[in-house]
Amino acid sequence: MELTHTQLWDKCLQIFRDNLSEEQYNAWFKGITCESYQNDELKIVVPSPYFVEHLEQRFLKLIAAVIRKVYGENVKLFYAFDQVGNDPSTGVTIKSANPSTKVKPDAKSTANPFQKQEVEDVDSQLNPKCTFENYCKGGSNQIARSIGEAIANDPKCKTFNPLFIYGPTGVGKTHLIQAIGIRIKESNPQSRVLYITARLFESQYTAAVCRKQVNEFINFYQSIDVLIIDDIQDLIGKTQTQNTFFHIFNHLHQNQKQLILTSDCCPAQMEGMEARLLSRFKWGMTAELSRPDYELRRDVLTQKAQQDGLSIPADVLEYIASNVTDSIRELEGIVVSLMAHSIVLKQDISIDLARNVLSNAVKISRKQINFEMITQEVCAYYKIEPDQLFTKSRKREISDARQMVMYMAKKHGKMLLTTIGTRLSRTHATVLYACKNIEERLPIEKQLQDDVAAIEKALLS
Repeated sequence: MELTHTQLWDKCLQIFRDNLSEEQYNAWFKGITCESYQNDELKIVVPSPYFVEHLEQRFLKLIAAVIRKVYGENVKLFYAFDQVGNDPSTGVTIKSANPSTKVKPDAKSTANPFQKQEVEDVDSQLNPKCTFENYCKGGSNQIARSIGEAIANDPKCKTFNPLFIYGPTGVGKTHLIQAIGIRIKESNPQSRVLYITARLFESQYTAAVCRKQVNEFINFYQSIDVLIIDDIQDLIGKTQTQNTFFHIFNHLHQNQKQLILTSDCCPAQMEGMEARLLSRFKWGMTAELSRPDYELRRDVLTQKAQQDGLSIPADVLEYIASNVTDSIRELEGIVVSLMAHSIVLKQDISIDLARNVLSNAVKISRKQINFEMITQEVCAYYKIEPDQLFTKSRKREISDARQMVMYMAKKHGKMLLTTIGTRLSRTHATVLYACKNIEERLPIEKQLQDDVAAIEKALLS
């Protein structure tokens, strides 16, 4: 009895299940269905073109081997994208274990302003891994993510144009802005979305000047529907590039095109950037991405482990999340290192293995410092009762202690300024002033240096 196309695909799924971890199978294969199979052409239904790129990047050899085994050597695989009904199918012919090539724009048709290209040939330069589904949500990124999703889900709404996201390195800025671009492309594949770093933009502009093709350069960028520029602070000091970007910015903004920018600092701190550009950066929405809190760090670790098909015990997750506090990128790197050490040393992942990996990668905190610990040590040093910190008293010793608590909570507790203010019933501006006041006084006041040193010794011992 001849098997139906769904029964044949079920055989493929069973082989995938047998050769992959449960996490990998559930994430990448469980939801794929077979639409049809006839004349050696197999059509399967997947979420999006970006899913296909990631799927083939990770599992191409396995896919090729399985469908040849089930359907024969001459099988041709086609993808149907169920999120965008009018998107053409993308054909892939698999005849050997060699990597297959999806039907896509010619490799030379990239986001290059020096080549004449048709509208449909723009390569968005987006990383298919950087989706909203892969982006963990937490207190440090809640506002920026919500606004990013609002833009991605309704590109015609220009309330947040431009969107300016800033924060220290490794906190997820690049992932977030690419997720916006990917969501827009999934909804409208014809949209001209381009992600580029400011450094590459500047290099392209310099080359355009040398080739006397500045007009072509400007025309290309003015044709983009959604322009995403990462690390815009790299244009600081590049006056001519800034002037050119100013004209591109104006054209796109006036024509209701979306601009999304990132920086390691807010516009007010960008010394060396043209004032007229800075004023435009503030036209839309400015959102901060701060360092991840404990819950977000743990979620990132859990998600990364699941994506890699890795089983990490709960106590190991807690240990890493408590000690790797600065960067999401660093957390992901630790998971990769753990996996490599586990394979090479043929050891199960444990606290001892994690301690060994972290000792070579980060400075280990001896204990997790929280707001209550800081309050206790500061009050003990200034010889006041903790309840006095929460009053409106402006007595010198109470005021000094309150400012010290704010400073220590930011430095050692890694707390957000708004969170510190909420705990002390003060505003964000008050906390910011207190922290800056202590930072400015420290280099010149010996007594304050002694105070900070004594309190830190008590906290860290």
